Amino acid sequence: MNEMAKYRLQVEEAVTFLQTRLTNQPEIILVLGTGLGALADHLDHPQTIAYEDIPHFPRSTVASHAGNLIFGQLGGKQVAALQGRFHYYEGYSAKELTFPVRVLSLLGAETMLVSNAAGGLNPAHAAGSLMVIRDHINLIPDNPLRGENIDAWGVRFPDLSATYDQELIAQTLACADKLGITKMESGIYVAIPGPSLETPAETRYLRQIGADAVGMSTVPEVIVAKHAGLKVLGISVVSNVNDPDNQQPILLEEIIAQTEQTAAQLVRLILELFKEL
Repeated sequence: MNEMAKYRLQVEEAVTFLQTRLTNQPEIILVLGTGLGALADHLDHPQTIAYEDIPHFPRSTVASHAGNLIFGQLGGKQVAALQGRFHYYEGYSAKELTFPVRVLSLLGAETMLVSNAAGGLNPAHAAGSLMVIRDHINLIPDNPLRGENIDAWGVRFPDLSATYDQELIAQTLACADKLGITKMESGIYVAIPGPSLETPAETRYLRQIGADAVGMSTVPEVIVAKHAGLKVLGISVVSNVNDPDNQQPILLEEIIAQTEQTAAQLVRLILELFKEL
């Protein structure tokens, strides 16, 4: 059995496992990034399954990521929340770290809302602001679609000319305005491999190529979601803003603390958005 056939079998086994335990198929995937896992507390009728109990699911090695798949309802929608994600820097391939999104897409999900904590690159943005992702740049040296394509899952060359759904972006910005969230931006997210943070020279480079925020996640999941035909919305919590001419040490503890402070606004925004979906 070749590697792709083995991967397909593993995905199908995870799908079958979850089908036997769920009463409703998920409509929306929520990917909850660093410091944002508390959003899962707002799900009605939650059913929690630990990643370690699901066949072939990766294991999260990051302390701030809980490692649970939570099914429930939010705003009347059936939701599957990934409480904790996986990263290239943990040693996973792009195909491995997107395994949960592939499984959930085959369970019937049609939309994915992905969140993350990101470092700000645009000096016009402020720490603690929210940024709707309009587009992305992928600098992770792997693609989850590399290798044999499974036509039943998606086309060989998926179009990414409109990766992030324009209607969802407009609805999100309108909800932010309605809620009076003033620290709301939109921009371009760049994914780097990590785990080392950016040098001043790298920060200048990322700005020059057009990025407004930088992180170590999101893009692989988005590529798989688009391959599977899902609508995608991405929101970054800008935890800090990098100034390459006055670069300060960036501490993970401070990133998590800032993200958790802003998480309450993100929760309000998503709850309002779900009323519109």
